[in-house]
This record gives sequence, C-alpha cells and structure tokens, in this order.
Amino acid sequence: MLWAGFPVLGAVVLWLLSRAAGWVASLPWAPLQGPFKLVASVPEPQVSIGAVILGVLLGLGIAFFAESEYVTAVIDPEQAVLTVDRVSRTVPRAATAAVFKDGKNLVLLGHDTTELARLRGDFDAERFAAAFQRHGYPWQPDGDPYAADFRRWVTAQPDLPEAAHALLKAREHALKKGHKEDAEQLRTELSALGIVVREGKDKAQQWRRVRAASGDAERTGA
Repeated sequence: MLWAGFPVLGAVVLWLLSRAAGWVASLPWAPLQGPFKLVASVPEPQVSIGAVILGVLLGLGIAFFAESEYVTAVIDPEQAVLTVDRVSRTVPRAATAAVFKDGKNLVLLGHDTTELARLRGDFDAERFAAAFQRHGYPWQPDGDPYAADFRRWVTAQPDLPEAAHALLKAREHALKKGHKEDAEQLRTELSALGIVVREGKDKAQQWRRVRAASGDAERTGA
C-alpha cells in the first residue's frame, strides 16, 4: 500500500500543481513566484511528464522513510518473522509464551518472561491479534501480563547488581542522545542478566526480573 499509494499521490499532486502554475504565477501576492513562473513557461507535454515523474520519485522517497516506521509480520504456525526499520527478527512459535501490544510496541515473551522481541512502530493491533491467534500464538488482549512487575530505575537500587546499573546508566545516555542501536544492544545485554527493560510514558526506564520457567531456577542476574 505504501509503495503504491505514495507514488500515485505524489504524481497526482505535482500534476495538479503544474496545471495551476500559470494561475498562481499571475497572482502578485502568491509566494514562490519564481518556481511557478518557471513551471508555467515549460510547454506541454514536457511539463506534465516531468511533474508526474517528479511526483512518483517524491512519493517513493516518502514511502521509503514511512516504511521504517511500520511493523510488518509474516506469521505461520512455526515462526513469526517481524520487521521494523528494515531490521528483521525471527521468533519460533514454540518459544513464545505471550504476545501483546505495549503502547506503540509489539512484544513477544518467552516462557521465562524474557522479551524475545520488542518492536516499536505503527501497526494495526486488531489485525496483528487476529493473525497471531489464527496461527495459535497466545495473544494477550489486556496487554503485558507482567506489567505490575516493572519498577522505575533509579541509581544505586540495592536489589540490582552493579553490572545492571552500569548497563542501565549507559542505556539512559544512549536514549537521551537518540542512539537507538546502542540502546537496543544494551537491552540485549540486560536480558542476558535476567533484566527486562522498557520506557514508561515519561521516557524513564523501568525494569523487572525475568521469572523462572516451569522447572527452572529464577535468573537473578547477580
């Protein structure tokens, strides 16, 4: 839809502007007189062809950047391939214990409540819910079943190991600087310590420990 809609829309808009160029150029109070006069001076069919080509290229550019903001998924009974910002990850169905929407994030949890994937972007939650449920994934309509476990991170909390504090502090810095890749890498390193992290509505980091899967000892990260 993005790759078809935006180029068509761009072509139509620029073609209409080329049609109106002469009229706009005749208005003494209109802005951008120079560009409109230039367009009005180009004969047909060159002006129409040029407007359509430029509109298509502009639409393709917009679609390219817009696509990075959308979460897409290819789901089957064996696995889900999830993509956002042109980065894909594959999550096996057998490893998935919960799927839910958390704000603008699509989240998949494992059986020990570790986050298998957290993808931030635009997506139709109802369509995703239907697709996941159709293939037997445990969609959670009420959101994160472990939301109550999260606590706001503050420096020197005694129940977190020093390694986790160091990673959270570094991640806080990465978030402030807008370094998304660094923040995601630090999220992965925290997960290895048994710590799940997310951002609250105030952008502050919140954390919780993973819970033990059935028959496993709890991972403490200590």
